[in-house]
Amino acid sequence: MLTDLARSFATRGFQVHVICSRQLYDEPGRNLLGEETLGGVDIHRVTTTRFGRRRLLGRAMDYASFYVACAFTLLRLLRHPDVLIAKTDPPLLSLLAAPIAGLKGVKLINWQQDIFPEVASRLGANPLPKFVDGLLKVLRDASLRTATVNVVIGGRMREYLLARGLPDAKLDVIENWADAGLIRPKAVTASALRVRMDLLERFVVCYSGNLGLAHEFETLLGAAEELAGETTFVFLIIGNGAKMDALKKRVTVRGLENFRFLPYQPRDTLEDSLAAADVHLVSLLPALEGLIVPSKLYGILAAGRPLVFIGDPDGEIARVIDGARCGRVVAVGESRTLARLLRELAADSDGRASMGMRARNILCEKFSLEKAIARWFALLQDRINNPL
Repeated sequence: MLTDLARSFATRGFQVHVICSRQLYDEPGRNLLGEETLGGVDIHRVTTTRFGRRRLLGRAMDYASFYVACAFTLLRLLRHPDVLIAKTDPPLLSLLAAPIAGLKGVKLINWQQDIFPEVASRLGANPLPKFVDGLLKVLRDASLRTATVNVVIGGRMREYLLARGLPDAKLDVIENWADAGLIRPKAVTASALRVRMDLLERFVVCYSGNLGLAHEFETLLGAAEELAGETTFVFLIIGNGAKMDALKKRVTVRGLENFRFLPYQPRDTLEDSLAAADVHLVSLLPALEGLIVPSKLYGILAAGRPLVFIGDPDGEIARVIDGARCGRVVAVGESRTLARLLRELAADSDGRASMGMRARNILCEKFSLEKAIARWFALLQDRINNPL
């Protein structure tokens, strides 16, 4: 998302700088170039500690060192009338960005991909005392109020921040997106990945992307057990994440042979890997609705595939599915319902095709890269040139 937005700004004549770390997501040992220009975007990679994401204390140390290095870089680079866009990984960057933006006299936009510290608290992964957690929320809210605008990625997220007392005028919904030119629908038989894995005669149910702490796999696992004796079905799991190893172990322990696992696929082959599926799965723990929106939704829509969402029936993705009639929604824990729905979808190729067409249509109408970039530029015109 950041790459798409930064390059789009650059092609329209903006001087764009991105501040990030020198590591890769799954490779803390990598030491990328400190300064580089790619696609017209100037990238500043700051030096941080390198403990990686697997241990909480190590991750906290990496975050803290990034905050410090980022602050010095921002103080060096920012000049009036710049616009500073602060994301949410590492968490709570708005606490750093707000005072620096005020000091340097620049406009601040917080781009809320997720809401911390609530995400950590609801996952039971927040080691902070309750009074510190509450204080962080108050300070976070204050930093959002000082911004020119806060971009949130879904209606449920907007509702949550409104309930926290954020003014409606300070919130703007711009959902994440997929590039409709990069990911286009194609037949399952045209997927090189599906051919290579000898899955042309199977009904492929795919989970593609991060399987992290915010996601849920017990419902999927139960449905896979229910369908274990039906050799038509295979579950293709592509990606990685904090829960991936646990899922693999559970599959092995239960002796399930209807799973296939692959690592993340390169972005330039995403169209092909998404096309390998007859149906895609997306999941989110209900407690995290309003705090996170799984971005894998948009690639699935672009690929023209039906999807099944496992989560809150009134969740952000459930609302998209119900509005566009491009899939089905299953509550967490309803493994038998999921198995039944998959059987119905496997038996209804015409219905799947119609859902896939509607999925692609809603992507092009509402969630395409072009639509999102146009909304970002309208936001800049409205809030930056004519601030409230």
